[in-house]
Amino acid sequence: MSALQHDPSIQEGQGHNAATPNLFNDTPELADQSRLQVPSNATLECGWGRLLYGPAFESPQALAQALQQEAPGKRDIALHVESPQLVLAEAPSALFLDPSVIFRRRLDDTPIEAPPPGVVIRPLTTRADIAAINRLYSMRGMVPVDPRIVWKQRHSEAVVFLVAEDERTGDIIGSAMGVDHYEAFGDAEHGSSLWCLAVDPQTGLAGAGRALVNFLIAYYAARGRKFLELSVLHDNEAAIGLYQKLGFEQVPGFVVKNKNAINEKLFVETTDFGGLNPYARLIVDEARRRGISVEVIDAPAGIFKLRYAGHEMLCRESLTELTGGVAMTWCQDKVLTSRRLSSIGLRVPRQQVAGDPEANAAFLRECGSVVVKPALGEQGKGISVDVRTEDHLVEAIDRAAQEGGHVIIEEFCSGQDLRVVVIGYKVVAAAIRRPAEIVGDGTSSILQLIERQSARRAAATGGESKIPIDSETERCLAGQGLSYDSVLESGRALKVRKTANLHTGGTIHDVTAELHPMLRDVAETAARALRIPVVGLDFLVPEPSSEEYVIIEANERPGLANHDPQPTAQRFVDLLFPFTTAHA
Repeated sequence: MSALQHDPSIQEGQGHNAATPNLFNDTPELADQSRLQVPSNATLECGWGRLLYGPAFESPQALAQALQQEAPGKRDIALHVESPQLVLAEAPSALFLDPSVIFRRRLDDTPIEAPPPGVVIRPLTTRADIAAINRLYSMRGMVPVDPRIVWKQRHSEAVVFLVAEDERTGDIIGSAMGVDHYEAFGDAEHGSSLWCLAVDPQTGLAGAGRALVNFLIAYYAARGRKFLELSVLHDNEAAIGLYQKLGFEQVPGFVVKNKNAINEKLFVETTDFGGLNPYARLIVDEARRRGISVEVIDAPAGIFKLRYAGHEMLCRESLTELTGGVAMTWCQDKVLTSRRLSSIGLRVPRQQVAGDPEANAAFLRECGSVVVKPALGEQGKGISVDVRTEDHLVEAIDRAAQEGGHVIIEEFCSGQDLRVVVIGYKVVAAAIRRPAEIVGDGTSSILQLIERQSARRAAATGGESKIPIDSETERCLAGQGLSYDSVLESGRALKVRKTANLHTGGTIHDVTAELHPMLRDVAETAARALRIPVVGLDFLVPEPSSEEYVIIEANERPGLANHDPQPTAQRFVDLLFPFTTAHA
């Protein structure tokens, strides 16, 4: 895992104050560093694999042999390989020249600005920090670290693990790793490097990635290092743009890696599946990993065919030929979903189909607050939540009707929005979905903050998640005494939607381990009642660990992405091709 895996959606922000490195009490004076000897065949354990420092190896043969000792599931990196052609010649079938470039920033006394409001940069201090780092790596498709190795390295002079923390919530929203080349490899040039920069794609705070980089710039400058460098994939334009703004310049250098499953896309020419959305691509990647052939039928629609040993299955993302027509009908029409689940004793909100205005108003008066939504809608389109007045009710019905089909008025039930994914009639993942949220900076308008947050969410989700600028967002703001032109004080968090759908800017947070056993049973019972083998069930609950619930929807084509670290794609392919499980 190298810096080429850096988060492509990192946004600009402020850097870190030059005084920040004083958080560490391990900054030896440069004058005392003559004690180190240049080690032979120098390597450094990083938790995700090893760094092998090319100039320290006695021969190309020794470096090639060391690379081939890579542990299973890890990614070793040979850095600054002086004669890569000679190393590759030793094992041409096992090694490859990594298509990344090296960027370097000279370190001096240039002042580094403070991090953006609400972001705290600090060293890793607990085992929980390591778990949070692995959560970020999982979200970014990066190789996880071995917690035992990282915990042992936490006081190392050679390596430092940093986290970016949301000051308001305490959540870890970013991480990075720095390596002191002098301490690790006896580097005569007194260099250092940045690795594994990752930022939570769901954070509402801008600038965490930049703040982590600036922290390392200041930290290694204080340690007397001459430069900070990194390797980044040659076509990662967003990351390269960030580094150039921070003063990094491209320098010569080569990186060599092993040919393994992790690196495969870097050295094997494969069919371009870039036209698929993230939900289809997740499944396709898992299928290909198992040797299942993939034929894309309609990329924009997410339709593809999987084939293995004469068995084939047509899919539209997570919807397959295993889902029958009646199951589709039950799930697509929210009226039928509610009726079916209610008939077997599961809890659902009261609802009625919108019709006569007086009947609509009477239902609102009876409930006090309602949700209005298109019966056949998806992705949160046309939904109005917590409607309390007759005027808003009329507007909400008109808005839902624009999506087509009949409109439902449903009793509003408070609670957290819980999505439970059931595959093969077994719960695989559960996540709390939270409405879109922005964080004030004291100067920007709410509209500007929404636009920036939407840009981050869109970049992180392949364009799937954006906060709509529409009447429903405007109504949500008005209910809080605000408008698009209002300016939030620095650090204030504000929900700008009442629905928690990913497609309307919501975020999703794994709670599978916290799910109450009764909710697990209810979800599996609901899936069997609807006769649907792959389904996303939407609950409203006080807490995922509570027995209280209502089921509000069943999605026949649930998105399997964004449920890290749960193995949704793996269980989906297990269902379709159980005989490939052994190859996974």
